[in-house]
Amino acid sequence: MGRGRVQLKRIENKINRQVTFSKRRSGLLKKAHEISVLCDAEVGLIVFSTKGKLFEYSTDSCMERILERYERYSYAERQLTATDHETPGSWTLEHAKLKARLEVLQRNQRHYAGEDLDSLSMKELQNLEHQLDSALKYIRSRKNQLMHESISELQKKDKALQEQNNKLSKQVKEREKELAQQTQWEQQSHDHLNSSSFVLSQPLSSLHLGEAYPTAGDNGEVEGSSRQQQQNTVMPPWMLRHLNN
Repeated sequence: MGRGRVQLKRIENKINRQVTFSKRRSGLLKKAHEISVLCDAEVGLIVFSTKGKLFEYSTDSCMERILERYERYSYAERQLTATDHETPGSWTLEHAKLKARLEVLQRNQRHYAGEDLDSLSMKELQNLEHQLDSALKYIRSRKNQLMHESISELQKKDKALQEQNNKLSKQVKEREKELAQQTQWEQQSHDHLNSSSFVLSQPLSSLHLGEAYPTAGDNGEVEGSSRQQQQNTVMPPWMLRHLNN
């Protein structure tokens, strides 16, 4: 006897329903994979179990790209067939799509964080690893680029500071040289003034006539000779000749 036709209705037995779901789900995923490989089609399959567990299949594990493409297509189709008044059903459908997309994004985020990996197959784990490696390479490349730019900027600042320091050092040396020349000039001027005042004071000191006449003593000759000697030493020659005459 051949196998009879299965009647399509809800399986009441919980265990049989779970076994059937597992078998049909595996077969459905297999068929989706076959059509994507054989026909080079972009396939996205999403299945939720009775308990709300998610099972999915996507070509090259790019469910986000498939959903974005579906949303663009459905949006364009809605724009062509849209009426002037929005219906509540369209808002309900849009809400459901956004909610499904949000759940997919949250699930992928948990996968990227290393959470909820039990439901992933070997191929999905490999694809996830490849995505993480690509993201890590991009992050490292961007970090190295920023480090090189920062080092280059610091080198430019260092060069500018060195040039400014050299300029200030040159200005300080020139200022010190000017101060030294000014001090030397002032010292020379002071020495010149001192020498001039010394030359002018010599004739004035020779005119101290009061010191040429000592007080009278008992011995007139000694006093006269002493007076004469002092006059000879203090008075100028023309005065001495005048006194002798």
